[in-house]
Amino acid sequence: MDNLKVGLISLGCDKNRIDSEIILSNIKANNEIVNDAKKADIIIVNTCGFIETSKQESIDTILEMAKYKNKYNCKLLVVTGCLTQRYGKELMELMPEIDVMLGVNDYDKLNESIDKCIKNSEEKVYSCEYKDAGINEGERILTTPSHTAYIRIAEGCNNFCTYCIIPKIRGKYRSRSMENIIKEAQSLAQQGVKEIILVAQDTTRYGTDIYGKKALSELIRKLSKIENIHWIRILYCYPEEITEELIDEIATNTKVCKYLDIPLQHISNNILKAMGRRGTKEEILNNINKLREKVKNIVLRTSIIVGFPGETEEDFQELKDFIKDEKLDKLGVFKYSREDGTPAALMKNQIDEKVKESREEELMSIQQEISKQINSNKIGRVYEVIVEGKEEEEWYGRNYEMTPEIDGLVYFNCDNNLEIGSIVNVKITHSLEYDLIGVVCDESCK
Repeated sequence: MDNLKVGLISLGCDKNRIDSEIILSNIKANNEIVNDAKKADIIIVNTCGFIETSKQESIDTILEMAKYKNKYNCKLLVVTGCLTQRYGKELMELMPEIDVMLGVNDYDKLNESIDKCIKNSEEKVYSCEYKDAGINEGERILTTPSHTAYIRIAEGCNNFCTYCIIPKIRGKYRSRSMENIIKEAQSLAQQGVKEIILVAQDTTRYGTDIYGKKALSELIRKLSKIENIHWIRILYCYPEEITEELIDEIATNTKVCKYLDIPLQHISNNILKAMGRRGTKEEILNNINKLREKVKNIVLRTSIIVGFPGETEEDFQELKDFIKDEKLDKLGVFKYSREDGTPAALMKNQIDEKVKESREEELMSIQQEISKQINSNKIGRVYEVIVEGKEEEEWYGRNYEMTPEIDGLVYFNCDNNLEIGSIVNVKITHSLEYDLIGVVCDESCK
């Protein structure tokens, strides 16, 4: 497989993005990576198979790329990722346009599989093994802006929430070695990365399988010693697993963003129990209070599922009251998706789709007002902002409160040319529901 043009479409979460970046690096040696799939000889679709909407997006993308075999240059269609791991054989039968199909444990077979198909165009390759394999690691070609990168610290999940298929797709929880993570972070820093974002299905569990203890705090301390890393951001912390040590590390480590993503999913103990969540409402509230007491100006983000089987009006009212009372900074609301192979799919009292939609809209409406009020209180504050780009005459970037592509932006004016990835101080002058507007305080930008 030499001198071919390869295009890749990555769908789903940031953990999938990391897989895609490793795939690109592995395939680049003798080939050209192109951003336009119309120019590609080989198109790779790295799919998501988490919930119904993501499955549909993956299927639609595969079908669209299959048309490129007739319309453009595509000679080979490769499909990988969570959807193939979950529905591989079925997909292979339903979509004969696919030439190579690999699951999440088979990325190491990609080059040889493509070679095999190129040598014999009649031959299809299918490999979606179910095993607790290692972790897809190695050199990456970043698909994020050059100053930001995600680092996966573990693969798989042991939580077995009743609505979630991830443990069946990705296997049991497997931490990466601290040595490998630090080496990767050092390499990224040398490439110009200033912000690293730590991800896993559950970052708080990091180290329990290989070190016999929760080691996230220790990992963060070591990462913070890397000279060129400016921000360390932590996502996907299960609330009941947040330790005092972790809270103290976030509070005192100047490189750690005072931002925490804590996927709560619900607050009613009835629903939490039905979901198979380990924590209770009381534990959640206790940890939120601790974080707010100990970490100055901490920003908390969470995700909520509405319409879980058996969610009564009383359960939903309890959830509404929680959101109104706690006023979390960032909130994502998702309708429950009934997924084959999960215990929740077999539960009685499934909720009507219209009720789910109504509850989702109601919560988002409440949160919009909360977000507007929270942002208005930021007027007059000065933030470090990492520069992301320019629209017409206005620059934009993110402060520590903002995860890329999720949490909004800070817009500001500057007459000088700024370097993407540089960090400037911005004073907030106006606020919107999710974005902030300000002026640069740095003398060099005036």
